[in-house]
Amino acid sequence: QVQLQESGPGLVKPSQTLSLTCTVSGDSITTDPYYWYWIRQPPGEGLEWMGTISYSGSTYYSPSLKSRTSISRDTSRNEFTLHLSSVTPEDTAVYYCARASGLSTNPGDMGYWGEGTLVTVSS
Repeated sequence: QVQLQESGPGLVKPSQTLSLTCTVSGDSITTDPYYWYWIRQPPGEGLEWMGTISYSGSTYYSPSLKSRTSISRDTSRNEFTLHLSSVTPEDTAVYYCARASGLSTNPGDMGYWGEGTLVTVSS
């Protein structure tokens, strides 16, 4: 059974960088053919794909967030990390990590999800 768990600060100030880590158990993040995702849901809005890191370490980003987003991984810890720079209150959302057996921008294609973590951007 694959389990994903997000961790990071619940409050970030505007202009700072938001960093969240997803710790994975039950499978290795280097296992072919799995891709690992960051997805968010602002209050009252739908799910938004942010970016993906593949089993081989390749990264893919939403065009609307690409200039502010990076995803890295630590294979020794079996975790991957989202960095979102220059945050504004509009980045307030529940942030989820997830896994799918391929590359997709559709949150409906995710097979496993973390429970999500609320991040509020406020001074």
